[in-house]
Amino acid sequence: MLEKFIAIVATWIMGVISTMGYGGVMLLMAIESACIPLPSEIIMPFAGFLVSKGEMTLLGIALAGALGCVIGSIPAYYVGMFGGRPLAERYGKYLLISKRDLDWADNAFAKHGQLIIFLGRMLPGVRTFIAFPAGVARMNMSKFIIYTFIGSFIWCWLLGYAGMKTGEHWEDLKVYFHEFHYVIFAAGLLFVIWYVRRHFKQH
Repeated sequence: MLEKFIAIVATWIMGVISTMGYGGVMLLMAIESACIPLPSEIIMPFAGFLVSKGEMTLLGIALAGALGCVIGSIPAYYVGMFGGRPLAERYGKYLLISKRDLDWADNAFAKHGQLIIFLGRMLPGVRTFIAFPAGVARMNMSKFIIYTFIGSFIWCWLLGYAGMKTGEHWEDLKVYFHEFHYVIFAAGLLFVIWYVRRHFKQH
């Protein structure tokens, strides 16, 4: 069932890029960065495949993808900025999120926001939602945009390059990306276990 859904999404992505070119890459990456889990692991390698056919350039798709990420991240940032903190303070206890945790996140973004955004933009799954907590923490907008663009450009360039090099076999990359997702999931699971234990120890 999941494979059929992914196939449908992949077909739609390929149609958008084939029709709209760089604009399609920008649009799709904007959607992916607005907390909507559209897989950049399909978007950019397919664009890279079109680079191998001479229909696009690697620099062009990387720039389009990075600009799309910035555009899509700004609304998610403002949603977090104006609505995230009050909701988190009101309902966070049901998700084991305390005011101390929110203060810790604020301090983390204040001190290391650039690094968090830069690295987060190159992590599958994380990159889709990272703008929201940045908004909740009210990270400096200029720095948020700059590091979103830099991290996203590197991510888009790498995926596009991989698609370009594999050419017509770009879909084979999905196997490796899925394995990487498992690593991220395992790391996330360990973090959740640590977080829950820490929460109950504090209470």
